[in-house]
Amino acid sequence: MSVFDYFKPVLTWPAQKVREFLSQESHEEYNLVDVREPKEYEQDHLPGAQLIPVGKLPDRLRELDPNKPTIVY
Repeated sequence: MSVFDYFKPVLTWPAQKVREFLSQESHEEYNLVDVREPKEYEQDHLPGAQLIPVGKLPDRLRELDPNKPTIVY
């Protein structure tokens, strides 16, 4: 599998659109990925976000469900 099996191209969503999506969907319905470093994640992160630092993303893609929308920040 390639990275494109996990991420479908979409326009960048403004923060308000992401907030609306997250508030309307159950957290089991999407992948929410924080790609910052562990120290940044520990300071603060969105509830339910999975930490996968951007440099490790290619090696950890199998942790994401390719059938769910993925929001990365």
